[in-house]
Amino acid sequence: MTVIKDFLLQLALVTCLLFAFQIFFAERLERNTRLKVIMPFVFGTAILLCMTFPAYVGDEYRLDIRIIPMLLGTLYGGVESGIFLSLLIVLYRLYIGVDLGFYNTIITLLFGLPVFLYFQKHFISASKNKRVRIVLLLSAYYSIIGSLTGFLFHPISREVIQIQIIHLLTTLIFVGFFTSLNEFTREIILKNQQLLSEAERLRVVSVLTSVFAHEIRNPMQVTRGFLQLLNEPHLPAKNKQYIRYSIEELDRANAIIDDLLAYGKPAAQDLTRFDVALELRRVENLIQSYAISNNVTIQTRYEDNCWIEANPQKLNQSLINILKNAIESMPGGGTIWLSCFSNDERYVEICVKDQGIGMTKEQIDKLGAPFYSLKESGTGLGMMVSLQIIRNFHGKVKITSELDVGTEFSIYLPRIT
Repeated sequence: MTVIKDFLLQLALVTCLLFAFQIFFAERLERNTRLKVIMPFVFGTAILLCMTFPAYVGDEYRLDIRIIPMLLGTLYGGVESGIFLSLLIVLYRLYIGVDLGFYNTIITLLFGLPVFLYFQKHFISASKNKRVRIVLLLSAYYSIIGSLTGFLFHPISREVIQIQIIHLLTTLIFVGFFTSLNEFTREIILKNQQLLSEAERLRVVSVLTSVFAHEIRNPMQVTRGFLQLLNEPHLPAKNKQYIRYSIEELDRANAIIDDLLAYGKPAAQDLTRFDVALELRRVENLIQSYAISNNVTIQTRYEDNCWIEANPQKLNQSLINILKNAIESMPGGGTIWLSCFSNDERYVEICVKDQGIGMTKEQIDKLGAPFYSLKESGTGLGMMVSLQIIRNFHGKVKITSELDVGTEFSIYLPRIT
């Protein structure tokens, strides 16, 4: 029971130091690498406290959990931190006294430190779950080496074996806990930084659109006025259709500016009940010339009576942007499949599938973020607004993609009867 109390005391000391490090220094360490000198100092203090209050088994057998701060300090701090902590252990153990335990410490470090340093680079580049597994394996390895070395210098008894098992289990449990805690904290810090970065980008978008909206709308209004003057009764029907499409697209561009200005702000929606199939035929007509000029064929399959309640102009804006991206993802030409159908009683599903260059999972996760685009001249704002439009209609988007195979957008919108 006394041994367990001693281990709990060491754990309490280590926990206080590591929590303090996470609270006061972890976020700053992400921003200023010079503060990494604090890391070996904190872990070194934890080592000294563990060695100062060991668990005694008999008169000479000392056990502590220095492996936890030593291992974490080496893996997170790097080679310099690992060497510093190892020298600290040797010097403090020398200060305590040169006995069999001192030689045990030296031999264990000689077998343990090179392995830690070897896995350090693998640890830094590993995922969260893999990091935890690496830490558990290394701590088990170090503890077993220490136990086997101890058996060489001390008589083996049932009590000693039980204490070694308790020591091993305690080390594995808490080194896993501290590693998971550290990874969780770092993940939160990273997400907070990303949120701050995205908030700043959205602020820039808001400022830019506010500044340039007036200047952009002036030439658009002039162009629209001249197109209306050209739309005389004696014009051929085909020309009238082109003028009508041009005016409608100018109005759509003006609506895009409104979306950028109002992005992220709740606004009243002008909702209309309409059949998705009819709107998709209209979108197909609008994008057809652009597809032909890029050697792309659009194959369609529309199921009638796919009724939804939304703003058809805004939905068309979203679909045209997705189709345009699909066309541009096939520089050598190809086929796009455009379809809509009722997948059940709740949703109407719109599918846009291409044979383009595809995307990785990381690229899909970033899709829709401001200023993130896979095109050299892209801003990412078009996809950002398109996805926001679908969300405003209480819809959802599923994106599946494979490199060099293609991408499929599945848009689900609530169905009405």
